[in-house]
Amino acid sequence: MICFHNPLHHLHAPRHEFFRGNRVDCFEKPLRAGYVEQALAQGGYTLLKPDADSAALLAKVHDQRYLRFLKTAWEQWVALDPANAHAQPFPSVWPVRTLRSDVEPANFIAKLGLYSMDNGTPLAEGTWDAAKAGADAAASAAMRIAKGAPAAFCCTRPPGHHAGPDFMGGYCFLNNAAVAAQALLDHGANRVAVLDVDYHHGNGTQSIFYGRSDVLFVSIHGDPLTEYPFFLGHAEEQGEGDGFGFNLNLPLPAGSAVEKWFEALDTACSRITQYAPDALVVSLGLDTFAGDPISQFALTTADFFRLGRRLAALKLRTALILEGGYAAAELGANALQVIRGFEG
Repeated sequence: MICFHNPLHHLHAPRHEFFRGNRVDCFEKPLRAGYVEQALAQGGYTLLKPDADSAALLAKVHDQRYLRFLKTAWEQWVALDPANAHAQPFPSVWPVRTLRSDVEPANFIAKLGLYSMDNGTPLAEGTWDAAKAGADAAASAAMRIAKGAPAAFCCTRPPGHHAGPDFMGGYCFLNNAAVAAQALLDHGANRVAVLDVDYHHGNGTQSIFYGRSDVLFVSIHGDPLTEYPFFLGHAEEQGEGDGFGFNLNLPLPAGSAVEKWFEALDTACSRITQYAPDALVVSLGLDTFAGDPISQFALTTADFFRLGRRLAALKLRTALILEGGYAAAELGANALQVIRGFEG
């Protein structure tokens, strides 16, 4: 399988985050991608650098105002006080119900709140460069699919599926899966399916494509009544306008058995087959693993081989885009098993 990676992912290296009100070391850290890169190299795969520029694609899936902010956020932060170069900014106010979001405030922390869905997505000096290179890697994988490759894997961080049209969140800044889907549409595909198997609902991807029929979004995830991102991912969300009927959420209770998860996967795959897309993008979150510190499903490493086989059975050109997975030491083996299952 063709494998791309993000050679700049290490530039996004915040020191801490806020998790359920507590300041903790970051769960989403450079070691995550490092373990995957190591496993791929030991498995005999060559890691390719991005060879596509995602700029035009980003402009189609994200708002320009948001992209301008994200690109200059660190510069703005340090301009307030040179000492900020050694501090991480966090939002402290958000434009919730009855407050306006159409006017961008001048205050930096207020702007950060405008473009954030949580306070658990810390910025660092190299965040933009790392996120942009990750989007480039996702676009590169999609371009190989568009040119006829049967499958490609993209090892990248920060992840992307929580990033919406005009906001960051859940460790995500740019939506890599949306970039890949848009790249496929721009290069010959008429219909693309995005399957999100991360433990957490891909709220950003859903939001980007919710009114569109050229992208089917299907997500298997922990029930948002109890699991992050809490405010999206319910079964009744089916799309709107032209996109009605092209959004399928399959929420499962925290702690659901492995077989229940694979039953949901079969339901997802049946809907994808019915849709008959030209290509498939998989938001490959591996935080469904039993040892994940912030998730509550129980897949084993061997189960990820089974996942790969089920995806291959769809017989679609497929781009696998790495998302979550916070049992860092096991992440490489789990990713490798998906690839082996898909190929085998």
